Amino acid sequence: MGGRELKREDIEQFHKKIFDFYLLNGRVFPWRITTDRYAVMISEVMLQQTQAERVIPKFELWLRHFPDVSDLASAPLREVLSLWSGLGYNSRAVRLHRCAAIIMNSFGGIVPSQPEILKTLPGIGEYTCRSIPVFADNFDTAAVDTNIRRIMIHEFRLAEDISAVQLQQISESIVPLGRSRDWHNALMDYGALFLTSKKTGIRSLTKQSRFQGSKRWYRGRLIKELIKTEGMFLEEITEKYASCPWDLDEIISDLISEGLVECQESADYGAQPILKIKGD
Repeated sequence: MGGRELKREDIEQFHKKIFDFYLLNGRVFPWRITTDRYAVMISEVMLQQTQAERVIPKFELWLRHFPDVSDLASAPLREVLSLWSGLGYNSRAVRLHRCAAIIMNSFGGIVPSQPEILKTLPGIGEYTCRSIPVFADNFDTAAVDTNIRRIMIHEFRLAEDISAVQLQQISESIVPLGRSRDWHNALMDYGALFLTSKKTGIRSLTKQSRFQGSKRWYRGRLIKELIKTEGMFLEEITEKYASCPWDLDEIISDLISEGLVECQESADYGAQPILKIKGD
């Protein structure tokens, strides 16, 4: 821990500072006023690599269309992707769709509450498997994201190259029992509004690359077009995206392997291959 003992008085002082800040500056989001585990799961996946302000309208619209696990599981993938459009990383929507199907088939339509079970679901990693029960059930565990990692390193003078396992253990040790939900909301706001990466100089472990013109940008454009049509001939796609600097065949292959699209032979026009949203 950077050669420094974590003392009880340090932890208590830290609790007071974070909760005092939260009392004066706490933000209000629609996912913070619900304890429904399904709604929390949706918000946590949407918030992965997407700013909170952009998520608000999408989250509210999503719950109007897919208010529970059953509605999401039974929806066509085209509808799911259409509603997701604008959030980026469409594979997250596909994984949520798969999650819903698994939850219906294996858990009776109820989102599991145990981190070790949640982690077995598509797209649910080390952070999200903990954040869902934290925010839905006030579960006493530590969910360490980029913001919380930065706060912990700065406030307790930890080494920036501290391992994820060590950081998890230290974070677990300071969670105020019975107040996990408020604690994590408070930490999120402290990191987003005050102790920013710019202020501390502590960099995220991952950094997003430039979006415009990136491979992800071309993937997104292609998915948006396919959502609006019944499908596109591969020849048409090749011509339309002739200026794409990335390997178009590789992009299409990745979309197929991720379960976003499928390639079929068309009934007309000499059985030319056609790309379409999977399940249409």
